[in-house]
Amino acid sequence: MGTSGRVLVVDDYEPNLSAMRRLLERAGYSVITAMNGHEALETINRERPDLVLLDVVMPEISGVDVCAAVKGTADTCLTPVVLVSGVQERATRIDAIGAGADDFLNKPIDTEELYARVRSLIRIKRLTDDLESAESLFLTLGRIIEARDPNTEGHCERLAAYATSLGMKLNLDRGDLDTLYRGAFLHDIGKIGIADRVLLKKGKLTTAERALMQQHPAVGDDLCSTVRSLDVVRPIVRHHHERIDGRGYPDHLRGGQIPLLAQIVSVVDVFDALTTDRPYRKALSTDVAYEMMRDDAASGWCATALVEAFIDLHLSSSTRVGPHPHAPTRSGRSPRAYLEQNVADSPSPTR
Repeated sequence: MGTSGRVLVVDDYEPNLSAMRRLLERAGYSVITAMNGHEALETINRERPDLVLLDVVMPEISGVDVCAAVKGTADTCLTPVVLVSGVQERATRIDAIGAGADDFLNKPIDTEELYARVRSLIRIKRLTDDLESAESLFLTLGRIIEARDPNTEGHCERLAAYATSLGMKLNLDRGDLDTLYRGAFLHDIGKIGIADRVLLKKGKLTTAERALMQQHPAVGDDLCSTVRSLDVVRPIVRHHHERIDGRGYPDHLRGGQIPLLAQIVSVVDVFDALTTDRPYRKALSTDVAYEMMRDDAASGWCATALVEAFIDLHLSSSTRVGPHPHAPTRSGRSPRAYLEQNVADSPSPTR
């Protein structure tokens, strides 16, 4: 591979492909080619080029449609696409922008302009890749934290599924759903520095241990602040233990001060904590968890409407996670009494 990057050139006219290949290889780029839209999409998925130079006018699938497909797919949406056209029409440029094209070149190609555009977009792509690598490291750390406690296996995956499903029920946009998904994996990343003797302790925490545990949202926020692409998840990481009555932590926010996405993660985090085994207590049945969540919402934990939306979603879900086979039932105790007896850092059933 050329040291400058890999470029996919797509054109249905062979002489154009050959000419573009020569220009780019002369500048040190590795070049792969495709002669139609179908071949281009297959090559992009298989080869993951650093940049795509895409002719607008092609048979079957136009360059604009190929660009829209690339930009509309999560795995390839960050791949830079430059549309190339001999048509000097304003409408063509508008279509290209609407499809998500990163740039536009007119034929005949000016060599210096070509090199400048390609060089700039590949540099941006590599910076994006670096950010993705850093974010991937953080997501891995989230899984490492989960792996420290065998009782929380699959916790992040369940939270991501619950949170995004609830977000869809609330008609949140695609960006918010993506933030919820990432936030679900990173919400407890601040626990990375908490000793196992505290994190996995059976029974209630001491006052000092509870104070240490309650630092994890702020610590997680500080960690995420080092990666700019994680800025959107920081409100989730920092505020998923806040309460609408102001008795949460770390900032004692009230009501509408708490970001909606953080409230969503809080609701699904509490549900998952209640319905799975933890070092300090056994799992509850879903019905008891529902009642406990309703009780806590009424006492000032979070918006009752949000809890009811989640319960309605969970009851109607075909992928509903069943209760632990040994989940305790009410047994004559109120959810509040059970919470106070079994949860180390009440009023929140998660640590």
